[in-house]
Amino acid sequence: MQRFELQPGYSISRVIKGGWHLAGGHGNIAENVAIEDMRQFVKAGITTFDCADIYTGVEELIGKFRKTYQDEFRSGDLAPIQIHTKYVPDYNALATSKKEDTVKIIDRSLKRLGVERLDLVQFAWWDYSFPKYVETAIHLSELQKQGKIQYIGVTNFDTAHIKEIIGAGVTISSNQVQYSVLDRRVEKDMTTLAEKHNIPYLCYGTVAGGFLSDRYLGAQDPPQPHENRSLTKYRLIIDEFGGYAFFQEALRALREIADQYQVGIAEVASKYILQKPMVGGVIIGARNRKHLSALQTLNNFELSENDFKKIAEIVAPSQGPKGPFYALERDKTGKHGSIMKYNLNES
Repeated sequence: MQRFELQPGYSISRVIKGGWHLAGGHGNIAENVAIEDMRQFVKAGITTFDCADIYTGVEELIGKFRKTYQDEFRSGDLAPIQIHTKYVPDYNALATSKKEDTVKIIDRSLKRLGVERLDLVQFAWWDYSFPKYVETAIHLSELQKQGKIQYIGVTNFDTAHIKEIIGAGVTISSNQVQYSVLDRRVEKDMTTLAEKHNIPYLCYGTVAGGFLSDRYLGAQDPPQPHENRSLTKYRLIIDEFGGYAFFQEALRALREIADQYQVGIAEVASKYILQKPMVGGVIIGARNRKHLSALQTLNNFELSENDFKKIAEIVAPSQGPKGPFYALERDKTGKHGSIMKYNLNES
C-alpha cells in the first residue's frame, strides 16, 4: 500500500482503516473477528487506524489488537502501526471545559490503547458560540510538550477557526475532513490554508458510506430507515448534491471511468480524492477483510487528466453542499445536525 509522510519522519498508509463502523449502529461486531481483521489489514500494508474517544469501544478494541499481537509487532512480523484518535468534548461540557477535562480524556485514550504517547489527536468542537476551543487547543499543545501526544490535528473545523488556532501558536499537523465527489466544500478556501501551513487532509466520506459504489448503480433509492448510521448521514449529502436521480448520473460516469481500469466505482471515487492537492490519505470504513483485495487495486492505476475533466463535467451542475466546510452539520436544528450524538463522553 502506498504511503504518505504526514509530517517529517511520520509515515502513514494512504488508505486508513476507519473505526466508526465498529462503534455500534452498523451491525453486530464480533471482537475476535474484528481483531483478526485488523491483523490482515496490517499484513496488507494498511497500517494506519482512525478512531475516537467517542467511538464506543473502538480505542479498547485497537488496544486489545496491539496486546494480542505484541509478539508479532516486536519481531517485525507485523509492521508498526499508527493510531489516530480524536478529542471531542461533549456539547454539554463546551461552556465549562477546563484543562483537567482534557487531561482526563487524553489519559483515558492512552490507557485504552495501551500506549505511552498518542500518535495523533484530532481535535473537534461542536459549537463555536462556546469560545473555549482555542484555549482547549492550547491545552492539547501543552500535553504534546509533556510527551503524551506526538501530533495534533483538527477535524470538522472550518478555515476561519483553524486560523485562530494557528494564531494561538498551536501547530496543526493534519485536518480530517469530509471530501468526496459529492462534497467538495474544502476546495473553496481551505486548501490554500492547508498548502500554506502544511496541513494535509485525512479524508472521510470518500465513498459516502458505500453509496459511491457499484452496489447502488441503477438501484432504487433505499427506503428509510437506512441499515446503518453511515447511510443515514450520506443519503442527506446526496440530497445536498442534487438528489438521487442526479447521483445516479454521477455513478454512471464513474462506472465508465472504472471500466477503463477494471476496478470498482468505490476505487475510482477513492482515487479521485487521493489525487487531489494536500490529501494525505482516505479513511475507509471497510467492515472486514473481504474489502482488502479491492483496496489494494488503488496501487495499480492513476486517474488521467481526462478522467478528472469527465468528473468535473458531471458534478458541475451540483447544487451543493454549500457554505463553509461542516456548517450544515454544525446546525443542531437542521437535518444534518439532528442525527448527531453530542454527548458520548458523558458515560
